[in-house]
Amino acid sequence: MVFSKGDKINNYTVTFPHKQGSYAETYRVKDDTGKTRFLKLINYSKVNRWQMDDKGTMREIEISKQLNHSNLCKYIDSGSIIRNGSQLSYLVTEFISGETLSQRIIRAGALDVYEIKQVVKSVLSALDYLHSLPLPVIHNEVTIQNVMLNLVGGLQELKLIDFGHASYLNRQIGKPDLTDLNAFYLAPERFSGISSVQTDLYSVGAMMYFLLYNKLPWFIDLSRGSNDDKVEAILAERQKELDLPNIEMFELDEQLINTVIKSLSQDSEDRFQTAKDFIRAIDGEIKIPRQSTKRKILSFETKDKAEDSSKSMKTIKGPGFAAVAGMDELKKQLQEEVIEPLHHPEEYQRYGITIPNGMLLYGPPGCGKTFFAKHFAEEVGFNFMFITPATLKSRYVNASQENIAKMFKEAEENAPTIIFIDEINELVPNREGNVHEMSKSAVNEMLAQMDRTGEKGIFIIGATNYPHMIDPAILRAGRLDKKYYVGVPDEVARKTLFELYLKNRPYDFGLDYDELSILTKNYVSADIQLIVNNAARTALKSRSKITMAILRNAIAAVRPSLDIKELQRYEEIKAQMNGENIKKSENRPKVGFR
Repeated sequence: MVFSKGDKINNYTVTFPHKQGSYAETYRVKDDTGKTRFLKLINYSKVNRWQMDDKGTMREIEISKQLNHSNLCKYIDSGSIIRNGSQLSYLVTEFISGETLSQRIIRAGALDVYEIKQVVKSVLSALDYLHSLPLPVIHNEVTIQNVMLNLVGGLQELKLIDFGHASYLNRQIGKPDLTDLNAFYLAPERFSGISSVQTDLYSVGAMMYFLLYNKLPWFIDLSRGSNDDKVEAILAERQKELDLPNIEMFELDEQLINTVIKSLSQDSEDRFQTAKDFIRAIDGEIKIPRQSTKRKILSFETKDKAEDSSKSMKTIKGPGFAAVAGMDELKKQLQEEVIEPLHHPEEYQRYGITIPNGMLLYGPPGCGKTFFAKHFAEEVGFNFMFITPATLKSRYVNASQENIAKMFKEAEENAPTIIFIDEINELVPNREGNVHEMSKSAVNEMLAQMDRTGEKGIFIIGATNYPHMIDPAILRAGRLDKKYYVGVPDEVARKTLFELYLKNRPYDFGLDYDELSILTKNYVSADIQLIVNNAARTALKSRSKITMAILRNAIAAVRPSLDIKELQRYEEIKAQMNGENIKKSENRPKVGFR
């Protein structure tokens, strides 16, 4: 510990050093008035870049400043000091005289079902507040260790603490370090660096499961192996059905069990979409049917091929490009370069024009790459397979290669087929980097399978936020050689997005969509959806229509998910992918992320 009892940290006197973490230390301190406070001391040299904003300020501190909820600690003060040549920052919050939920269970034993509901609903109330902020905050570390119980209050007066891994929605976040985070509370997509409302709600589900069954979901021994080995091991374990011990607890009914199961779904779209819905399910206000906890995987990985094939392989019907706001140039380009050759392969082959094998959609998060891919599939009218890296990757030798080979075999048998691979950089990382041997084997298998797929009636779409992390061989001619940038919506697209998201809602006639578009420059589609949702909630409270005034206020309260420097970074990545040379300057951020 840097400081001992009696030492001064600016205006605060250390009364008790708590603990030392990977990048921070915590202390009980007293301020100049004698009030007890909690102080977190952060070592800048030990934090990851994504934990800081562009001004060099810890994101945890900036988030803490704006919190105002009964289940979150109040911000008191923050500042910086220099100690032994190192820059340190401190965050001071209110002090809670109590113990963590983990300590409570160790001291007094398990909670009953009524108490569990109280705890979980209070945590969800805090998350609902965080997720509903103008710039939504994702906690990213909901565990029983980060729930503080106040000894002088009831269980519902708990505090959700520690925002060291918190992030803003749609902002880049690093892959989890399992020496610092508990893997069993993390949603599957968190291992790929994805953070969302649903990842927080998965963690709440894991907490609820632990409180009910006194064990963590899909628990296995992770004491040995590298970080990558541990990730592969736990993802492999989660291919199994969730164990539901047969225990007798008062008030533990089918509804509550189904609620836990839903929260722990391996697919984020099958979980609760909001903390409010999770609370309503706990209260029995919405009925939750029993669902499978197994990931929707490829049909060849299941006992009943016919049953699961419908989940992974299906023809998508819908409006196609008509549902996509803006992107007219991209849609035209795809129509000419991809859709026409796919629909008329014989004619193109007669002229010696190669049938395209695949394309890469890349760009900032929240700009609608997955959304666009689904509507592309509607436009083409092919069978559609939605794949995530976790679907194919396996900890077992040669298993990943086998899964990839079987995926292409199934696609060929059901041709014409579009294979959509989300976060494709996780499946085929650059082999020149520090990657696992099994990942290198997976890249080799993908390369072997991707040759001449167009002639077999297979078209591959890869989507990623980080195209520069993909193995270059995947992007060469004859593979994913068609690369399309999906960026921030332009003015026309933003106007269309407002029209799309306001459709079927009670809005005032005469809305000025041009003004709405101008006011939301550099906002991504996810931001605009949030604005409309917030405006709808405001209108609902007063039982009025959504007016321009309400929308203006909603826009003013929501900052763009991407700041200027992040957009500049993606412009550089775009130039790099297009083979352009950009003159470097000291003011221009470097391409790449830690």
